[in-house]
Amino acid sequence: MSAEEPSRSTRLLGPAILLLAAAVAAAPIWIHGPVGADDFEFHMVSWLNAQQSWLHGIPYPHWAVSPNYGAGEPRFVFYPPLTWMLGAALGMVLPWSLLPLAMTFLMLAATGFAVRNLARAFLDEAAATLAGCAAIFSGYALFTSYDRAAFAELAGGFWIPLLLLFALRDRNPSAPMIRRALDGSTLPLALVVAGAWLSDAPVGVMASYLLAGVAMVAAFTQRAWFPLVRAGIAVILGVALTGVWLIPAAWEQRWVDIQQATGAKGDPGLRVENNWLFPHHSDAALHMRDLTLRAISWVNFSMIAVTLLSIAILLWRKRLSSGIAANSAQISRRFWIPLAVLPILVLFFQLPVSLPVWNLLPKLRFLQFPWRWLLVVEAPMAVFFAAAIWPHAHSTRRLRAAIAILSAAVFLTLTVFATTHFFRDPKEDHDLANVLADFRSGKGFVGTDEYAPPGAENTLVALGLPDACLTDDFDDEQGVQPTPDDNPIWRPEQHSCISTTTATENWPEHLRYAINAIRAGFLVLRLRSYPAWRITVNGQPFTNPQSREDGLIAVPVPQGLSAVTVDWSTTEDVIAGRCLSVVALLALALLAVAERRLRPAHRA
Repeated sequence: MSAEEPSRSTRLLGPAILLLAAAVAAAPIWIHGPVGADDFEFHMVSWLNAQQSWLHGIPYPHWAVSPNYGAGEPRFVFYPPLTWMLGAALGMVLPWSLLPLAMTFLMLAATGFAVRNLARAFLDEAAATLAGCAAIFSGYALFTSYDRAAFAELAGGFWIPLLLLFALRDRNPSAPMIRRALDGSTLPLALVVAGAWLSDAPVGVMASYLLAGVAMVAAFTQRAWFPLVRAGIAVILGVALTGVWLIPAAWEQRWVDIQQATGAKGDPGLRVENNWLFPHHSDAALHMRDLTLRAISWVNFSMIAVTLLSIAILLWRKRLSSGIAANSAQISRRFWIPLAVLPILVLFFQLPVSLPVWNLLPKLRFLQFPWRWLLVVEAPMAVFFAAAIWPHAHSTRRLRAAIAILSAAVFLTLTVFATTHFFRDPKEDHDLANVLADFRSGKGFVGTDEYAPPGAENTLVALGLPDACLTDDFDDEQGVQPTPDDNPIWRPEQHSCISTTTATENWPEHLRYAINAIRAGFLVLRLRSYPAWRITVNGQPFTNPQSREDGLIAVPVPQGLSAVTVDWSTTEDVIAGRCLSVVALLALALLAVAERRLRPAHRA
């Protein structure tokens, strides 16, 4: 820490600079409009559907109505809730046109503040603020913002630096092991682990493996067990806290075609083997993806190179300490060695030689893209960069001002470059106005492959279906494909329905139908099949519907008047997840009491 306590104005200046930096980095979205990327539509549709469920009195929705052109999917069962809840909540107070900009700004600002907090453990206020700015303008943060609009992954820029800070912090180095482990860092570390999982599943996987690796390196370099004890407690309690989402998401994977997410079925571009650095595939299906991969490969190379070069400069300037204490001119060994290992490991994971590790470690292949590991390089790169170029505390103000101005110019140049080379045309595929129009009209959107019922095809769900269609056979086709690559389109003049009916109650997780059938048949609902649905026909439970190729529910009805109800049920795995989260909350409360008693009187 710096020798002199910073003034109040100095403490406020750093956060103000970070907010300004985040505003500058998000400015291209204000100028050009929301990014025209697949992830943008996915997140926007999630926010709209979550808010729709809230307005119908469903505080924790499970079913998204508008995917699969109104037939829906269990998106909220599997997709972590923090970002879609945040987006839906912001949509209550902001115009939808400003929401993508607001989300980008918030995620980038959160990244800057988290990295600054990490850097303040061993750098002065000014250098720590520079590190936060460097993280905001890192190539991966800008690529994720401009090319992908992956808001959930952007949230990882906030959780990862905090994970590194709490995992490596040692407030009481002379105390026994348990006091060193429970020094006030374990509780926030558990909350960070939970936050990472509840923001994005790939971020959760990376955070868990990152914590295990960092704890092992810290235990080895410090010749102490407390990093492993702290990490073990934090992972157990943090993951248990997510039980309300994680248990159903894990258990109910058998009810959907989840392997589509890894490319084992479907899109080969999701396979780890097709996403190494600088790929070149002869397969036409992968050629366009290769263009994007080459761009992220250069980002990858640049970030790792900047990190390693900064470490070399610090070694040359003798600003990496071998001792325990750190000051404004040095980064202590307990921090710099684990941080320095990360870019080397990340580079390893980008190369084909790492494939056996991808196949060996559980759930690692769900990351899909090796370059996602760049997320964990952002904080080390920013910290080492700031430490390498920022002058000593006793340097002149003119020198500090010159470095600050030069850094600002570099950051602005990076923003312009990233906007020119990464930014997706918002009018290209997923224009915000079109997304809103399709949602409000009820037309709906394409479904997510991995959330489809096993054996069903999203491409066979017809557009324009009525709420319910009476047919003679349960698997009668609905609609006609205009081309082999398009979903079918249903029209009344096709006479694929004996009769149709409109739902008398059509809430996201509660539906009611009434039909006067001229003869017995099957009522095909514009609703995807899922075991959590509880269906009754004239008050009698209906179970085990036959599988249709489009995954829609077909309910047998007799001749005459029939009442059909469909309600979302609370399954046993959901109850188990809620109980686990409650137990974790109680355990965290006990941990808070223990850490309060054991932590040192003076914080390091």
